[in-house]
Amino acid sequence: MDDDHERYVVGLIGAGIGSSLSPGLHEHEARHLGLRYIYQLIDITELGIAAADVGSLVTAASRLGFRGLNITHPCKRLVVGHLDEISDDAAAIGAVNTVVFTGGRSIGHNTDGFGFAASFRRVMSGAAIGDVVILGVGGAGAAVAQAMLRMGTGRLTLIDADTARAEHIAAALSAEAREPVRACGVDALAERLLTADGLVNATPVGMTPHQGTPVPPGLLRPEMWVADVVYRPIETELLRDARRHGCRTMHGGGMVAFQAAEALRLFTGRAPDPERMYRHLAASIGEGTGGRVA
Repeated sequence: MDDDHERYVVGLIGAGIGSSLSPGLHEHEARHLGLRYIYQLIDITELGIAAADVGSLVTAASRLGFRGLNITHPCKRLVVGHLDEISDDAAAIGAVNTVVFTGGRSIGHNTDGFGFAASFRRVMSGAAIGDVVILGVGGAGAAVAQAMLRMGTGRLTLIDADTARAEHIAAALSAEAREPVRACGVDALAERLLTADGLVNATPVGMTPHQGTPVPPGLLRPEMWVADVVYRPIETELLRDARRHGCRTMHGGGMVAFQAAEALRLFTGRAPDPERMYRHLAASIGEGTGGRVA
């Protein structure tokens, strides 16, 4: 059967995802590609399912004929043990955000790092990346850390309230780093930002409804750049503070669009237009019109 006439059913598993823009983002691009494509939200909060039971949802989706799944908080790490195989990138950081069903098997990937790197190259061309601090090393933060190393970061520091988790990720990533990746608790943030070229916020602080900023404004310096993985709202308090201090900034919208493009490619084998997906997302979140999500 020709690909254009096949029906692709995919989904997103996570908690509190009712406002996710992923369905529209994927389905809009699929229409441009001439594909019959349905993107279904599977909200474990609404279903009353524990995150630890994500494996049962993966099994059910496979049996129901889904082509694949996106996985988000709090299931990116928990899903790993329920898959038949995971890619090297996903294995290195211990987190999966994309599952592809093929030949009766479930294959886990992580497209978050791809999405962050693509967005960074697009927005932050020429920015210094020798010394970078990443705040928060959940599934997204670990993927961003991997991406920064592959872009050439020499000194990378992972900061998390869960220092054991940060140390585990640092040890796993040090194998592909020029120097050992450092892991610290949040009490080290001020010291590390004194010399850092850039900071990435990979915590949920600043995301609706988690108001506030994870970084005291006084720690920001005009010589550094600041990136946020949060995209709802597109302009977080952290990014507003950073711009007031003269910092170059990057919001999380690009990461979302470009990781979605790579996931769509994995699901369908077709080549999406990442820039078109970015423009669609920007229109959906009101980029350039105040930065707040409707």
